[in-house]
Parts: sequence; C-alpha cells; structure tokens
Amino acid sequence: MNLTELGFVAGWRVVRALPRPLVAAAFQAGADRAHRAGGGGTARLRANLRRVVGPELPDAELDDLVKRGLRSYARYWMEAFRLPALSRSQILSGFRLDGAELLAADVAAGRGAVVALPHAGNWDAAGAWVAASGWPITTVAERLPDGVYKRFLAFREGLGMEILPTRGGSRPAFDVLLDRVRAGAVVPLLADRDLSARGVEVDFFGAKTRMPAGPALLALHTGAPLYVASMWYEPDAACASLAGPLPVPGPEIGPLDQRVRSLTQLIADRLAAGIARHPEDWHMLQRMWLDQGRAGEGAALPSSAPGQA
Repeated sequence: MNLTELGFVAGWRVVRALPRPLVAAAFQAGADRAHRAGGGGTARLRANLRRVVGPELPDAELDDLVKRGLRSYARYWMEAFRLPALSRSQILSGFRLDGAELLAADVAAGRGAVVALPHAGNWDAAGAWVAASGWPITTVAERLPDGVYKRFLAFREGLGMEILPTRGGSRPAFDVLLDRVRAGAVVPLLADRDLSARGVEVDFFGAKTRMPAGPALLALHTGAPLYVASMWYEPDAACASLAGPLPVPGPEIGPLDQRVRSLTQLIADRLAAGIARHPEDWHMLQRMWLDQGRAGEGAALPSSAPGQA
C-alpha cells in the first residue's frame, strides 16, 4: 500500500469516526494553509476563476474567492470521506435537487437520462442521493493507481452506484453506458474538462477549451433527455439544479460530428451559467483552457468526480 492509498484509508476511517464540527474545522484550516502557501493547484484555481469572473474583479476580491474555493474543495473531501457512514435518510436530507421531478419521470418512463456535471459542489453526494432515491445510476471513473481505484470503486459501489472504468473494462465504457441509458438508468458524466485530448473544442468563458463528447453522443444515440447540472453548497446541504432537457439537434442539422459539436457547445454554455452563479464551488485546480501553459499546474489529489465517456 503506497502513501496515497494510506492517506485515503486514513481519511475514510478517521474522518467519519470524529465529530463533524472537529473534522470540518481541521479541513478548513488545511484549505487556508493551502491558500497561504499558494502552490500549483492554488495558482491554477486562481487563473481559472479569473476567467470566470473577468478582469474587472479587484485582486483582493479574487483572492477571497480563491480562499472560499479551496474551503469548498476541502468540504467536498471531508463530506466524501464521511458519506459511507451516513444513513439513507441522512443522504436524502443532505442533498437537494431542483428538478428532481424530471429525473423521477424519466426513470418511471424507462427512458433514462444523461446528466452533464461540472467539477463543483458534491457530486458523490448527488450520486448517493440518486441511488438512495431508488433510481439506477451508472457512471464512469478515471482509472487511478490500482489500490486507490479499487478503494474509490468500493466506496461508490457501497453508495449504490455502478462504476465503470474509463479504460481496461471487459467492454468499452461507452457501449455499457448505451445499454444502461436504454434500460432506464440515470447516467451522470463529468463534462467540464476533457481528459482524452480527443474532446470537442468549445467556447467557454470567452476562450477555447475541449469538453468530452460522451454526454452529447449518448443523448444522440439513445434519444434520452440530456440535462446539465449546476452544483453548489449551501451551509446545510449540497445542492444542484437541472437545466433541460436540452434540445437535441436532428439529422437535418448535419452529420453526427456536427450535431455533437453543436450539442456540446450548448452543454458548455449551460455549465458556464451555473459556474458563474457559484464560482466558489467550482473545484477546477487543473489546466482548463487551450491557451494556458502547463507551468504550475497541479492538484495533489486525483479527480474525484464521475468520469467521462
């Protein structure tokens, strides 16, 4: 077991055994230390948030936003470590979804739903809430070093989610997702950052980036409704709202690749709107835009969001 895996084991065991106020204070103190240290991840978050808020925001206010952003990110990890110890009623009361009736109707009708997510708020709480509501949920996760990946797999499966690896599975993840959507499952996918270098180029906060084609392709291939989630924190709960279902372009618009580009740009626009409302809860500590250099990039922890197909 390496040090990273030991850290996660300690987190899951120790954090959920201690009183929440004590743990919350410790994680916030850690976030504040990271803010003062100003390492690579903090610098990247600052650069990304500057794109979101624009050049007009004074530096002092941006610095405060970065500090709140790191506290939000620390809160995510603290709550993720504590999730396995929560009861079903605690999971249901700890997350609020504006638009839940839309997903309920989709599942009841057996048509499934695709939800494009940002790296924001608490996506694990969202997934656990869907599972606790009795709805089938399948997503993918980035393939991490084996020990860490297996523990994250057990963590999320223990919450009632089906997790597919982005690579190395018995079948391609996208093929399985097609089956799950057609069977009526909710399929949430990380959509604000491409990990494959094969993503769709979009405009995002006034600059070019790439986003994964998976959410658009799933909707186009299955006809399932496609939503974009805005995710944030309130003092008492993790929250989300759904935009959509998005209009899916038909064959008259053009070939499949053109329709994927059009729909992915629409996803990007909806993601941007949600992030702009709650920038402090966007946990993007990695390089985001194509014109950003790699110097100083880094986040000490692996991505914890559902992956992308």
